Amino acid sequence: MNVADAMTPRSEVVTVELPGTRTDVLEYLQERSFSSVPVVKPTDEGTEYRGLVSRDVLIEQPDEDQLVMLMEEVPTTTTGTPLEEVAKLMAEEGARRVPVVDSAERSSADRSDGSSPSEDGEFEGIVTVTDVIHAIATGDQETDGTVGSYASRDVNTTYEGAPLPVAERELSYANVPYTVALDDDGRMSGVLTEVDIIDVARIVEGEEETGDNFPDQDSEWSWEGIKGVGSRYLPTRDIEIPGEPVSEFMSSDVISVTTRKPVQEAAQLMISNDIEQIPMVSGDQLAGIVRDVDLLEALYE
Repeated sequence: MNVADAMTPRSEVVTVELPGTRTDVLEYLQERSFSSVPVVKPTDEGTEYRGLVSRDVLIEQPDEDQLVMLMEEVPTTTTGTPLEEVAKLMAEEGARRVPVVDSAERSSADRSDGSSPSEDGEFEGIVTVTDVIHAIATGDQETDGTVGSYASRDVNTTYEGAPLPVAERELSYANVPYTVALDDDGRMSGVLTEVDIIDVARIVEGEEETGDNFPDQDSEWSWEGIKGVGSRYLPTRDIEIPGEPVSEFMSSDVISVTTRKPVQEAAQLMISNDIEQIPMVSGDQLAGIVRDVDLLEALYE
């Protein structure tokens, strides 16, 4: 099975065009539960791929407005690349969405010389982790084994009563897109994801005082000819996240699996419930977490 059999073609991919602003991307991510948006540039020769803007970057760089400054360099692929190779690329590079460019251009998978991805190949579509998981779920891409072989025993957690901004920082510092919420007894009560946070985030405008624009008159750095004209303010942008507790935003109806659940069945649960990770339990105890990216390993190990 190749990328062409699993990808979403360009005609069905929502993109943002250069020039553009962060607001265009934020509105898109709030409408669709995706982790990033492809950025393209229409030309006489076609629609060229230029980069991706992720939800992480929007939160980490709230003062940057222009798309060209928010774009990230990510790996690319071609329609004829085997799905197993793309799965390995996604897992190794931590890339949830891999742009598909014209096969005439060299993709990331084709580069053995360490060169950077092309930024001017014609954009043909996108292949995502979800696309690969769907192929596993339907049996189009055969897998063996159970989730216990691929799940992580290290689980990111937070207290269900923690303010949402605190939980968002925890996700950022842990560098994972989810956290399992625990109740007063330390038992799993829900799951909070980056998608839940971006859904309620909003951009706010404000002003930042730069301070007096002249030094103290006794300062050795003062210029006699410069006169103070008062304080100056610079416009700022920020991402505002509600301060209510995690329990108000998390998913409390948690889907879970045991260590013996077959990989294909776990993939089916992810697709049918539109989730990227499933807590793994042993009895009534949290034993680990299986993420969709973990299941990719079942294709190339």
